[in-house]
Amino acid sequence: MKKFVCHAIPFILLSALALAQGADVAPNENLVAEGIPKIPASVAEGAGRYTDYRADVFAGWHPTKREMVIETRFADTYQAHQVKFPGAARTQLTFFPDRVAGAEYAPVNGESFLFSKDVGGDEFFQLYRYDFATGNVTLLSDGKSRNVSPQWSYQGDRIAYASTRRTGNDLDIWVMNANDPSSARLVAQMEGGGWNVSDWSHDGKQILASNYVSAAETYVWRIDIKSGQKELLTPKIGAQTVFYGHPRFAKDGKGIYFTTDQDSEFQRLAYMDLASRKTRVLTPDLKWDVDEFDLSKDGRFIAFESNEDGISALRVLDTKTNKEIAGPRLPAGVVVGIKWRDHREFAFTLETASHPGDTFSFDLSTGKLERWTLGETGGLIASEFSEAHLIHWKSWDDRSISGFLYKPPSKFSGKRPVFIDIHGGPEGQERPYFLGRDNYYLNELGIAMIYPNVRGSTGYGKTFQKLDNGFLRKGSYKDINSLLDWIQRSLISMQAKS
Repeated sequence: MKKFVCHAIPFILLSALALAQGADVAPNENLVAEGIPKIPASVAEGAGRYTDYRADVFAGWHPTKREMVIETRFADTYQAHQVKFPGAARTQLTFFPDRVAGAEYAPVNGESFLFSKDVGGDEFFQLYRYDFATGNVTLLSDGKSRNVSPQWSYQGDRIAYASTRRTGNDLDIWVMNANDPSSARLVAQMEGGGWNVSDWSHDGKQILASNYVSAAETYVWRIDIKSGQKELLTPKIGAQTVFYGHPRFAKDGKGIYFTTDQDSEFQRLAYMDLASRKTRVLTPDLKWDVDEFDLSKDGRFIAFESNEDGISALRVLDTKTNKEIAGPRLPAGVVVGIKWRDHREFAFTLETASHPGDTFSFDLSTGKLERWTLGETGGLIASEFSEAHLIHWKSWDDRSISGFLYKPPSKFSGKRPVFIDIHGGPEGQERPYFLGRDNYYLNELGIAMIYPNVRGSTGYGKTFQKLDNGFLRKGSYKDINSLLDWIQRSLISMQAKS
């Protein structure tokens, strides 16, 4: 077995990989550390607390009861858990060495739930059904192919999904009887690996499928379940590439809702009439991306999340009047997984800088926001974690660049070191997520943290996203130079005064 010689391993990484022997930390037999001072075991133990946290991620509502299934971990991997009311204990339902994802109750009766799981992170996802009456878990897919985006029909009798079962590479569209894995049937052959099932029609006769080409280009298709006939709903117009996200059938089946950046810098919520193919933008005045949305059970309301300078805002739209209704006021954070229980209440996961993620519900009729889960932060006091501060600075070409600043506790006075963490991708976006182990730098070492969104980041429009393409890449480096100037000019002087 190869040994790796490391001359400058960050001590937090070393403490995570090494074994404590006596009073000091020592690397295992596969790692040789040279020129690194001895690290007391107490340091490793203290740093370890910042890695021992867990989020509670909302997965789905029970169709007839006000209870839900979430994903969290009591051991090493996230598993499906049941929560029967706000603040109730989390009851673990699945017990696998590998992570369980996408848990979703069977519509109508909720007697089972569907979930996905791979082995060892191989991403060859298999589909399973958990039966509440017996506790049995049934493998639904073939155990060999890659299977993604499973969707229950609204009647709860069938499951549509994309699978590589035919060729090993192409993701085709398949449908099976929910209680009979042998009934799996190839509905439509596709080319490429960018396909997924987005939604069923409410009459169970059609599905919407999305073809992902890139972060700037997708297509939406309508597929007839019986005949397999495919129809492209969003053809390419000229040289323009358009991204269409989260297509969903309207309750009456006459149209579809989706997000799109067609003729816009941002992803906007839109509706397409299927008879005329005319598209109507529902959020014309919103100058930020709509990241996701969900329709209420009666089709009357749409709850959606807008990514506003990296911070999530939850909004509700009345589809009859096309007017917004007041949504919940939330702390600076990121919202994901919006799902309606009925026509009044929806749930979602909220992650903030002070907490790794919890499930909340919001009642539209009463305006009541309820917290369902209380995740853990390794015994550390969550309220003492640094909050995210949105900052802006002018770059070399007078363009405004933004990022998130996290300040160390007040016990660290005077000038402090600054750690700049630049996200990769290059497409991507820093948002006020829970910092996890990075909180150690703040709380224990007094290092300020800045997470910038330099040009090329998503969330700020298509033009901004393309500003680091090809030979323009050097512009993003200059954004960091401008940030260093901002730190010297603004942050350090601010620290000197504190």
